[in-house]
Amino acid sequence: MPERHADILLVGGGIASATAARTLREEGFAGSVVLASRELDPPYHRPPASKGYLTGAEAREDALIVPPGWWEEAGVELLTRTSVLELDCAARTAQLSSREEIGFGQALVATGAMVRRLAVDGAELEGVHYLRALGNADALRRDVEAVERVVCVGGSYIGSEVAASLTQLGKRVTVLMQEEHVLERQFGERAGRFFEGVLEAHGIEIVGSDEVERFAGSKGRVQAVVTKGGRELPADVVVCGVGAIPDVMLARKSGLAIGELGGVRCDARLRTSAEGVFAAGDMCEYDSVVHGRPMRIEHEEHAAAQGVTAARNMLGADAPHEEVPYFFSDLADWTGLEYLGPALSYDEELWRGSGDDGAFSVWYLDGGRVRGMLSVAGHGDLDRARELIRSGEPVGAQAL
Repeated sequence: MPERHADILLVGGGIASATAARTLREEGFAGSVVLASRELDPPYHRPPASKGYLTGAEAREDALIVPPGWWEEAGVELLTRTSVLELDCAARTAQLSSREEIGFGQALVATGAMVRRLAVDGAELEGVHYLRALGNADALRRDVEAVERVVCVGGSYIGSEVAASLTQLGKRVTVLMQEEHVLERQFGERAGRFFEGVLEAHGIEIVGSDEVERFAGSKGRVQAVVTKGGRELPADVVVCGVGAIPDVMLARKSGLAIGELGGVRCDARLRTSAEGVFAAGDMCEYDSVVHGRPMRIEHEEHAAAQGVTAARNMLGADAPHEEVPYFFSDLADWTGLEYLGPALSYDEELWRGSGDDGAFSVWYLDGGRVRGMLSVAGHGDLDRARELIRSGEPVGAQAL
């Protein structure tokens, strides 16, 4: 028999679990709730790791999702530095790394994702960093203090944000990426050129259409990034932002179904293949009523929204997850972007706003239907875009 019991067990220390815990209490649930997290810290927002916390503008406490005293006040038991090693969905028991067994009524699996690592020569050299947690940001900030040249590998959110943050710290930064322009994969070539221009205007060197062949170093320390295109980029520190892999190790071991996108397979209500077990966050592959197909979204705002849906469905709401995924980023406050989507395919880009003041919006249409919208510097109507994406109704260019 388990040593103790939780009415609801939340597995994972990210924003999906934390938001679920908060939602359970806000919705009036009075039963026992346990959140098990392998993190050293209470649940926190991850974007500061590449932005404000990395530069030192924000304190560790500023990143916390709820105040430190909330857990006790809300009667939610928070177990940090505690992993769930086994989840027996039939017996409703979980084995913890503390060697304790806990029974549960319902569970939310929200184990997030792990950074994708480059399997190239020199990957083990000192000075090669990956950024996922606040501890990674601590290590990176210490390592760049006495150096000058940094290479950021990857032109997506992490690569662009870290490049901007480290430039603020006075470093000479080069961005190396497979695509031609930064953020091009997310927003298209024209928008990518705009964001690239913002970075270049602040002294960041952009090297596109190339990729890492190996890291070169001396005495165990990285000194350069050698590319497949024949370049050798000097580097005292390298930061790799080349994507993430859903952490489904526990789910797979527990017998939960895994989808074609690599996440834990869920229906539209975020229910897994095991009764009473839900999933949310980066590793949740769910039937999206917005997109009409299975989706797996890696972004903090969407993980939080899924945490809300999962918590409400644990309480009997029986409602599909209908949130339109929302993304945001800023580049050291040089410009801010918000995005609704993702537009999986589109045949037309409608640009609105002159862009002379750095404010514009891009509407991504497929067959006359809005599939996504990018807002830069607050331009455009996000609420209207959300309505159009959700409804799928045809709309003409003049109406936008």
